[in-house]
Amino acid sequence: MENVVIIGSGPAGYTAAIYAARANLAPVLVSGMQPGGQLTQTTDVENYPGFESPVDGTLLVETMRKQAERLGVRVMMDEVEACQLSGDVKKVKTGISGEIEARAVIVATGASARYLGLDSEKKLMGKGVSACATCDGAFFKGQRVAVVGGGDTAMEDALYLSRMAERVTVVHRRDQFRASKIMADRVLASDKIDVVWDSVVEEVLGDGGQVTGLRLRNVKSGAFSEIDVQGVFIAIGHVPNTAFLSGQLETDAEGYIVAERTRTSVPGVFAAGDVQDRFYKQAVTAAGSGCMAALEAERYIDSV
Repeated sequence: MENVVIIGSGPAGYTAAIYAARANLAPVLVSGMQPGGQLTQTTDVENYPGFESPVDGTLLVETMRKQAERLGVRVMMDEVEACQLSGDVKKVKTGISGEIEARAVIVATGASARYLGLDSEKKLMGKGVSACATCDGAFFKGQRVAVVGGGDTAMEDALYLSRMAERVTVVHRRDQFRASKIMADRVLASDKIDVVWDSVVEEVLGDGGQVTGLRLRNVKSGAFSEIDVQGVFIAIGHVPNTAFLSGQLETDAEGYIVAERTRTSVPGVFAAGDVQDRFYKQAVTAAGSGCMAALEAERYIDSV
């Protein structure tokens, strides 16, 4: 039986693994079949401490993996299909290696950004298309950008981007925002933010290497229009990656795991990173919570 199994291979998962390894817990990390999480979709990360120059997101995650393996972490290229988390012995079922038993489990599976589902959007991912304004907004100083969405996240992104972009256009499919009134009022009062109402994105336009604009369709009239932008930020929410848990842990209304100091509703199970963070969603905060989860897991194991 293992001491601790860590599910997920982003900054939260690898940081948890590093701390658990240094505590002599001999952790096992199940990486998933697409390791690295959302960070691998970012080409230049310039807000992660310790790097003088921007670092490629995939390279950053790979560096974390190598550090973890150097400390003795066993990284399994496998997918968790189901878990049984009640009781003193936790059971984690993987697609390739079968069932793993452990005394503690750290869930660090992250959250997946909702995208529009357009082929053009996929082709220009990381080339002007982003789902994280605080991650990538600084690359668009003095440029024109668009935010797609109408909730609080879209409002926050638009206001954040207005500090650096030349112009921000919010594209919303309805004739009023779903956001809280105070956030909507701030956006509408800004002299740097325009709103295109009743419209959806039909195509992200690009020259092959970079976003150049958006093709929009008015949902009421059916009319098409185009706007020139160099960046587009999709702000229509995130989906926590918790389906494999089958409701065994307490979650909030949006599906994020409810955790107090990374401790979940089930003793011996801890949550770190975006899977339990609906507010910050940054690599550095995910790494910090991974550290916390490992320390909590160590204390739990010592107490049982």
